[in-house]
Amino acid sequence: MLVCVVLSLAASGFSQKGMKSLLNGKNLKGWDTYIGPKEKGGVPVGLNVDPLKIFTVVKLDDAPVLRISGEVNASIATQKEYENYHIRMVFKWGDKITKQLNSGLLYHSYGDFGAGLDVWMSSHELQLCTGKMGDSYCMGKSYAEIPAVKSADGKTYTYSPAGEKTKFGQGQTAPIAAKSADYESPKGEWNVIDLYCLGRTSVHVVNGKVNMINYNSGKIENGAVLPLAKGKIQLQSEGGELFVKTLEIEPIKVIPAELLN
Repeated sequence: MLVCVVLSLAASGFSQKGMKSLLNGKNLKGWDTYIGPKEKGGVPVGLNVDPLKIFTVVKLDDAPVLRISGEVNASIATQKEYENYHIRMVFKWGDKITKQLNSGLLYHSYGDFGAGLDVWMSSHELQLCTGKMGDSYCMGKSYAEIPAVKSADGKTYTYSPAGEKTKFGQGQTAPIAAKSADYESPKGEWNVIDLYCLGRTSVHVVNGKVNMINYNSGKIENGAVLPLAKGKIQLQSEGGELFVKTLEIEPIKVIPAELLN
């Protein structure tokens, strides 16, 4: 059984204890946007310029939500960094599909936009793509060690608490660890995503079920793995329209033991 280790709380970005909304329901104050190229091989639209209205606050069921169009690959990122926290995100897919129902919750984001797939900051991705919700992807120069089992053909790795701890990241064993099980809600229904980050450990929870745990979070610099335990929060525009009903964060000192067992 894994033991939950108590760490000191670094409260950068938090004004008080308890859940705090990262969305104000009115505008995108406190966030930066970065819009990638409108066409393959094109020039990025750039920082805080959003002529296509990829990210907007709209009304849905008489309540304000963040709409992400998915029309162009793009990022919306907090201006503050966070560490040692629990995030709860409630979202559902819209009807417009550019490529597929694809997006991601990116955390421990650092450095420049464009480091990851020419659009996003280096970060860890809690994959939101339908059919892959909960997958872990090392974006840019991020690194993690994840217990995983290898597929029979040796091409993919799937998270398993009983698996061998495997190195993930660009230039490592693989960049992606698939989630252990599919807990996604049917299209049109809300999904509840919980992300727990403490020190260099993170836990992905989809609709109340753990399906991924990352350990030894790091960033690769000059061939060495350095600790990565904080950063900005990014949301992706990557092919499908989605609506974010709530995005709340709270500081934590422990990860609930039942999530690690």
